[in-house]
Amino acid sequence: MNLYRSARAVAGASGDDAIDWRSAADAAKAATDPGSLDLESGEREAYARDVRDARTAVRTVSGVDFDVPETIEIQNRHHWIDANVATFERVMGTLETHTGTFPGVARTINTGTMTVLLSFLGRNVLGQYDPLLLADAPTDDHALYFVRPNILNAAATLDVDADRFRRWIAFHEVTHAAEFGAAPWLSDHLESRMQDGIATLSEGAFDRDAFRDLDAAMTVVEGYAELLMDHAFDDEYEDLRRKLDERRQGRGPLQKLFRRLLGLGLKERQYERGKNFFEHVVAVRDLETASLVWEGPENLPSHDELDAPGAWIRRVDR
Repeated sequence: MNLYRSARAVAGASGDDAIDWRSAADAAKAATDPGSLDLESGEREAYARDVRDARTAVRTVSGVDFDVPETIEIQNRHHWIDANVATFERVMGTLETHTGTFPGVARTINTGTMTVLLSFLGRNVLGQYDPLLLADAPTDDHALYFVRPNILNAAATLDVDADRFRRWIAFHEVTHAAEFGAAPWLSDHLESRMQDGIATLSEGAFDRDAFRDLDAAMTVVEGYAELLMDHAFDDEYEDLRRKLDERRQGRGPLQKLFRRLLGLGLKERQYERGKNFFEHVVAVRDLETASLVWEGPENLPSHDELDAPGAWIRRVDR
């Protein structure tokens, strides 16, 4: 980790955009230990086997015929930063440039903020199914990443078996692949709501409906993934979830502030809220009824319905 090199990269931010993305990526990597990618014998095949097993189990449980990316990427933290800076740039690219009277100063501040975000996430993300929202390349429309140093570090910190923990992460990410496979419209829906919300922010306004719709959709995505995990994972995992929750609660004040600023607390709330919604639906009906959310965007529960699943059931299950 080289903080001087990181600060120098941010200070050298240039260009016409609100954020110098190349400088942000360089600075984030300079501030982040990449971690080891010295794979042990058979480890690469173990990742591939976990993904194959997860695909088979989730297909059986969900009844959805979906595919996973052809290439499963085992990354270090720098690889993850490089892969995701392009995603952030695509999403934030819908913002108009509003740099004010001193554009160079604003650009440096924006670039520094993005550096902190990329570096923090690069040290904490374990696995990621990426549907490549807003991507232009038609030949590779999704990706699956595993950040090996973070997985090993988390397993050691939680005092759990690393192979079992890796397999749990694989199953969770494959459930997301199943969701996007079940709902070909989902990517376009998320892109549309995201672009609408960001576009109004760039104009100094706030599209409350767009962000509420986006939050509701992501709550469904996270909650349904938890539902599939409960049915598909071939081992008990309540201890893993409990230890992760305890780890989150035990973070220091600065880490908690970072998570709040980056919206990670919102993601955890989406897990819980979505999980509660689907648990109720399955308890009073079944998994088939729960899967009705993927028939079209009109079947997604509203914000109010997420807290009143009975109302959603009455609306869609006719």
